Amino acid sequence: MRDIAERLRTWHAAGDRYAVATVTRVSGSAPRDPGAALAVHQDGSAVGSVSGGCVEASVYELCLRALVERRPLRERFEYSDSDAFAVGLTCGGDLEILVQPVGHAGPAEDTGDIAPLLGTVLARIAAGLPVALARVADGPDRLLGHALVVTPEGCHGTFPSRSAALGHAVETEARTLLEAGRTGVRTLAPDGRPCPGDVPGTVTVLVETWAPPPRMLVFGAVDFAAAVVSAGRFLGYHVTVCDARPVFATTARFPDAHEVVVDWPHRYLDAQASALDGRTALCVLTHDAKFDIPLLLRALRLPLGFVGAMGSRRTHADRLSRLRDAGLGQAELARLRSPIGLDLGARTPEETAVSVAAEIIALRGGGSGLPLSDVSGAIHHAPGRTGASQARGHALSAAALPAHHLVQAGP
Repeated sequence: MRDIAERLRTWHAAGDRYAVATVTRVSGSAPRDPGAALAVHQDGSAVGSVSGGCVEASVYELCLRALVERRPLRERFEYSDSDAFAVGLTCGGDLEILVQPVGHAGPAEDTGDIAPLLGTVLARIAAGLPVALARVADGPDRLLGHALVVTPEGCHGTFPSRSAALGHAVETEARTLLEAGRTGVRTLAPDGRPCPGDVPGTVTVLVETWAPPPRMLVFGAVDFAAAVVSAGRFLGYHVTVCDARPVFATTARFPDAHEVVVDWPHRYLDAQASALDGRTALCVLTHDAKFDIPLLLRALRLPLGFVGAMGSRRTHADRLSRLRDAGLGQAELARLRSPIGLDLGARTPEETAVSVAAEIIALRGGGSGLPLSDVSGAIHHAPGRTGASQARGHALSAAALPAHHLVQAGP
């Protein structure tokens, strides 16, 4: 919904009626992810897309119907030989859509008007503030479209009293996804317990989150850093380069960085600690103990998503020894990804940056880091999880890697 938020704010501010169609679930080769949205104004104008053109016309008609009937609607578009060209879904995937009218006063027994909650969401998106919108996308008709808005400060909206436990569970799931900066679908039992989607009576909840871009902190204005900065920016991070040496830490050397800071790394991290979260990636590229050790002592005690450090095996062993002597425990040390990056045989700064980016993506998305041709099971899997075969393969692969593939530049 982010890409149409500005237009929705205009309609919202004018008090207009409109309907929003949102992708709530996809399978196969469907072209858009959950959260993709198309909105239709009361005058018939439309904005956004749910399928890149495949089923837009059918979804447009659903939006008009929702405006007339003043109630949420849901629809599933499936690919088959008989109906593929009828709706245009020729990509081979399935889409599930939730359509909600906005700007009506429904009967007391229905979901009511989502407009107040959506107004809060749109205002926070415009202000760059984190917010999550959780909506029942499938389940009993009496719950369809029920919504909660979750922010770091609190929760807005309620579920019916007989579904209070479910409402509490939805809030918890939304808050977890908001902290991770992820949009996701959750299937819950009526009492709020997570359960498989094929159990009768379950409720499917779509949680959409909007948050400022995640941060990448690159410490060390070395030759490899510029390539890592470019890769981080390409992945959507807000990238900061920090180095205590002003002759190296310049915007001319790092044109793709959003910020270049001249400061001691550990001092800068202390100043930024309260603004960092579980989406933050921290890359230490200096392999110099006087910079690394004070920095990593702090970083490994913060709830960051990724902490990696460049250096050879010898540098890594010395670094671990110094960090242990400084008081870090095994659990904290286990969070350090060092030598940083996946084993791609990288040599150049650009190749090394791809290696670093690949490890960040794999850790964030629950990937094994193995070639897809060597991995069984689903290609796309739940974030933070790998299949048993993937995990076994990853462990075996790491154990079998030649030593020369695991050594990075540095003393």
